[in-house]
Amino acid sequence: MPLENSSAVIPAAAQTPVGAEVLRGLTAQPKTLSPWLFYDQRGSQLFEQITQLPEYYLTRTERSIFAEHAPSILAAAAAGGAHLTLIELGAGTASKTGLLLRAALAQQPQLTYRAIDVSASALNAARQSLAEKFPTLSIETRVGDYTDGLGHLPCEASTTSRRLVLYIGSSIGNFDPADARQLLSNIRSQLSPGDCILLGVDHVKPLTPLLAAYNDAAGVTAAFNRNILARINRELGADFYLNDFEHRAIFNSAQSRIEIHLVSTRRQKVSIPALDLEIEFAPGETIHTENSYKFTPESATALLAAGGFRVTHSWTDPQNWFGVYLASAE
Repeated sequence: MPLENSSAVIPAAAQTPVGAEVLRGLTAQPKTLSPWLFYDQRGSQLFEQITQLPEYYLTRTERSIFAEHAPSILAAAAAGGAHLTLIELGAGTASKTGLLLRAALAQQPQLTYRAIDVSASALNAARQSLAEKFPTLSIETRVGDYTDGLGHLPCEASTTSRRLVLYIGSSIGNFDPADARQLLSNIRSQLSPGDCILLGVDHVKPLTPLLAAYNDAAGVTAAFNRNILARINRELGADFYLNDFEHRAIFNSAQSRIEIHLVSTRRQKVSIPALDLEIEFAPGETIHTENSYKFTPESATALLAAGGFRVTHSWTDPQNWFGVYLASAE
């Protein structure tokens, strides 16, 4: 609710991306916050720690697929000898991408890699690391939300050139099904027939490893989840007391998704001065911060088809815990 004596004028902070999302999400019922808010500098650092945790199988499993199959993946994407340009959405620090870039450079000495991410610090780390590993690689980065568009993509698909969009790490799982279909449709609308997308998705699996991946023993995922509140404190002057919110991760079998929540441990009121706002929480009330949908090969293929793509190749690990799908723009 607005603070007493608040002005009718919309606060300037409410017109910024962070302020607008916080105002929308924390005044909704139930309360939500978009997961892109996780990725300020501190959040990006915490997520990199998560990817190295023993419980977090996703990153190492996808990396193992790339380590074994990267040459085949890039050969399939460049079928007919096309020259590839690689574009990565939500690149982060591009820690796994190097395996694909190495395979691409083995096929074609001149390669352009374009990385898009909301985190400037992560992109800077990616640029530095990749430039050291691949001196001949042309690297372009753009800070931004790729859900608003891919930006300028000058390379047109033809018999000799093709764009390969990398959307890996199961990032598509953060979107509700309708939004995921719309996102893929938006990507497809900016591509030409023959261009491809490489989609990484987490597969449905037994509950024990699935839940452990989001409830690590060291508490790094809990710190990552709470950092969304710390960011609101830092950037909007809020007074969230982080220890009054518990991290909760559950599996919603009906929706085939992990749900991440922050649970208020007591009745409390939080002030967000930059938004001229006070938010009340009941004991046990949650802020829903993230979903992570899990797929079968059939549901992943159907999702890509709904977005205008046709799966041509797929790869998985021996346990079938994670899938990588190469799909052509139709």
